[in-house]
Amino acid sequence: MIDAVTSSPRPLPRTTPVPLDALRSLLDGRRVAVLTGAGVSTDSGIPDYRGPDSPPRNPMTFQQFVGDPVFRRRYWARNHIGWRHMDSARPNDGHRALAALERAGTVVGVITQNVDLLHTKGGSRSVIDLHGTYAQVRCLACDHRISRFTLHERLTGANPGFAESAHATTGVEVAPDADAVVPDTDSFVVVDCDRCGGMLKPDIVYFGEIVPRPRVEHAYALVDAADALLVAGSSLTVQSGLRFVRHARKRGVPVAIVNRGPCRGDALADLKVEAGTSETLRGLAGGLPADGN
Repeated sequence: MIDAVTSSPRPLPRTTPVPLDALRSLLDGRRVAVLTGAGVSTDSGIPDYRGPDSPPRNPMTFQQFVGDPVFRRRYWARNHIGWRHMDSARPNDGHRALAALERAGTVVGVITQNVDLLHTKGGSRSVIDLHGTYAQVRCLACDHRISRFTLHERLTGANPGFAESAHATTGVEVAPDADAVVPDTDSFVVVDCDRCGGMLKPDIVYFGEIVPRPRVEHAYALVDAADALLVAGSSLTVQSGLRFVRHARKRGVPVAIVNRGPCRGDALADLKVEAGTSETLRGLAGGLPADGN
């Protein structure tokens, strides 16, 4: 049995238990666009920012990164330790279920707010990485891009023994966005673009940055091509994801939300499922063959 709330019409409806069949019924016969957040990846070992069991976290803003060398050094030191954890993460049942639903023709594509590439690793073909991915780094001056692995080699050369020391001193506690908790970062050496000497930044949309307009338009087009919108594992706290729910509602497209805890878009949903994403998406996929890693 899955706990859910239904909304008709506004205000926010009360919570009532309904079977998974209610979600299947809402989506049955419809082409579904999917919007995912960090809750989809927690079962792959990647923590989220706003889940009910998550500790308080303060993500770095774009202004801090570009305007304060201390913040920037702290970020790269932590990311130097933590990014390989994200790189080694593997898709879970939720990622594989969405890929199976896409192959079956039910899901038209995934818009993800995550930067972990797990939808692609899980076999999904039509994926819009709304906030970019951890795997690339770009120069803010000349726009030259390099892989995160290439930068790792450069940072290792500039900071011999740093990773080993951090592991020996504290172990590794990984936080969201591919960084790790490293208390002492004062000695870390940051490297710049090897082409122009400009500032390097992960090719990720930070808090305070604007998602590139072509990417946003692509996501709107995906929602427009669908007959329903399914939100999975997102609290919809930030506008970059919530706008697609509002867009679907304006079009009269049914919206279903699967997430533990309250969401900013609950009042816009036709159905809210209070449950984990992995088991719910696996239930939706039913007996469809899985793929991916």
